[in-house]
Amino acid sequence: MLQDNYAIELTAPDIAPYKAGNTGIDYITRFDSGSPGPHVMITAVVHGNELCGAIALDWLFRHDVRPLKGTLSLGFMNTEAYLSFDPSRPTASRFIDEDFNRLWTAAVLDNPERRSAELTRARTVRPYMDGVDLLLDIHSMQQQTPPLMMAGPLAKGRQLAKAVGLPEIVVTDAGHAAGKRLRDYEGFADPASPKNALLMECGQHWEAASGPLAIQTALRFLLVNGMVDADWAAAELSGVELPQQRFIEVTGPVTIANEGFRFVEDYRGLEVIPRAGSVIAYDGDKAVTTPYDDCVLIMPSRRLNPGASAVRLGRYVDIA
Repeated sequence: MLQDNYAIELTAPDIAPYKAGNTGIDYITRFDSGSPGPHVMITAVVHGNELCGAIALDWLFRHDVRPLKGTLSLGFMNTEAYLSFDPSRPTASRFIDEDFNRLWTAAVLDNPERRSAELTRARTVRPYMDGVDLLLDIHSMQQQTPPLMMAGPLAKGRQLAKAVGLPEIVVTDAGHAAGKRLRDYEGFADPASPKNALLMECGQHWEAASGPLAIQTALRFLLVNGMVDADWAAAELSGVELPQQRFIEVTGPVTIANEGFRFVEDYRGLEVIPRAGSVIAYDGDKAVTTPYDDCVLIMPSRRLNPGASAVRLGRYVDIA
């Protein structure tokens, strides 16, 4: 069970001023340059207790961001969960009924028999997401793990992550057995589509550094897509050095089958297990072992429920 014993180093910004927006959908605002170009969107609070994305969008609003070309949209997603955030119980507001980031297939969104607060919101914003060309979805993590860019399994995602240049570690993966993420919705995950998306994990949910990193990543995303002027972003990016990136290819998640799943150690993420066949967990009575040498553990979860991903397994690879 998750314990609420974290240091809360961030303050959740007040997003009430952004509720009305200008799109007819609460908490989504659109800025049109009047010039041809892509529809670029940055989203936050897909999970209600992840504050750094809201901090980044609040910064962009307060600094009067405007696109040089095309359209820029800023969207707060699971706002009901975000508005329920309580620093004394910070893990309780990840979602209201179910994970907003496991709903993004037509089969789920079109199923009239499925209802939840998150599905209501997803169905509301879905038509708007259908018009987005380039997406940055800002998140954070349970564990105090170095930041990760989740670039998806396709070459176009890896190339966009390389262009953004932050953070050091880029993960290429296909998501979760429990459901599809927003960053994998429709054309974002289609190799034949020009649409593209990234999911940024800015570090532990409430550590102070995750807020500035979310802002810096958003600015880099806008810069590489030609949406803002370098001089406008210069002050916030001053002193930010782009690292030599390392890429991890995920070969698959460990999906929990039984109650009582447990890791054999207190893994926090990015541990490299040297030998294939090493036991890392037990799913009921079944040992979970590493499938190859130098196996990297990606984002081991503390929400160890059947059907969920316990951890993703990967290895470092060279990306041209």
